Amino acid sequence: MSSPVGMEERAEKKPSGRSSPYLDRPNMRLVLVGKTGAGKSSSGNTILGKKAFRAAQSGSSITKECWKETGKVADKQLVVVDTPGFFNDTLSEKDLKKEISKCINMTAPGPHAIILVLQPGPFTEEELLTVEKIRALFGEEADKYTMILFTHADQLTGTIEEHLCEAGGKLKPLIDVFGGRYHVLDNTRMDDRAQVSEFLDKVESMVSANGGENYTSDMFQNVEEKLKEKEEELKKHYTESERKLTSQYSEEIRKLKETIEKLKESEHKKDKRIEQLKELIKKKDRQLMEYRRFFDEKYRNIRLEAEQTDTDENISVSVCARLRRLRI
Repeated sequence: MSSPVGMEERAEKKPSGRSSPYLDRPNMRLVLVGKTGAGKSSSGNTILGKKAFRAAQSGSSITKECWKETGKVADKQLVVVDTPGFFNDTLSEKDLKKEISKCINMTAPGPHAIILVLQPGPFTEEELLTVEKIRALFGEEADKYTMILFTHADQLTGTIEEHLCEAGGKLKPLIDVFGGRYHVLDNTRMDDRAQVSEFLDKVESMVSANGGENYTSDMFQNVEEKLKEKEEELKKHYTESERKLTSQYSEEIRKLKETIEKLKESEHKKDKRIEQLKELIKKKDRQLMEYRRFFDEKYRNIRLEAEQTDTDENISVSVCARLRRLRI
């Protein structure tokens, strides 16, 4: 354990220079959308190469809220956002607005890729409305940033191309809208990293075709501005709280040291009392170290905390209304 003097020197350092790693944008933000049970969570796990999201058995769903995980894959720092069943009627009005708000926050200032997760057929009328639902959630220009990801590759009896031909004319227009971009994942083989690398290569090609930029809109820009304001607000709050606590503990330690020196100079040395005061200084030292650890953690997660705040009510209400009109 560091000495009280060393701790005091550390305490004098200003925390204002700290920055949250979430303030540094990752190489790529991916958001997974699709029907309940399509395999969004399992796909997120396969992409990240770890069990980051709680995945259910086929046809059911565990994901009830937006969730974000990060990881380094193929030399890229990824942010992957898993979403609940925005595209089918499983959420109440209140929960839908809440999760829309979180999804927008977690992908601000905009996703590099919108990944539409589908099981390879049969395709329903609801799935044919997918294009409009993605536009309702993200905006009119989202088509250029969307790719279809087919799951359950292990259940295909032939190639995906053969399956798409068998699916008839309903699916081809959907693929065409998204520039013919699609990929197939076998989520039972997380250790097959080649399929993930190929998927990310396709995503990278799409991003490059879009000028190397993420998708954005007035909505996302507005949300990003609000998030940055919230980050600064939280940063100031934690900086001031830490400053006050550091000052308080430093003063208490200083006074305890003064008392020890006075006791040493007195004619009647009070060894027991001196030892008690030294132990008290060590206790204060440990407490101050814990406060610093606590605030270090807060600084690291400022972006995540900011993302938990609600977006402008008008945004979530508007998006929610557009999605509801498309429910069948």
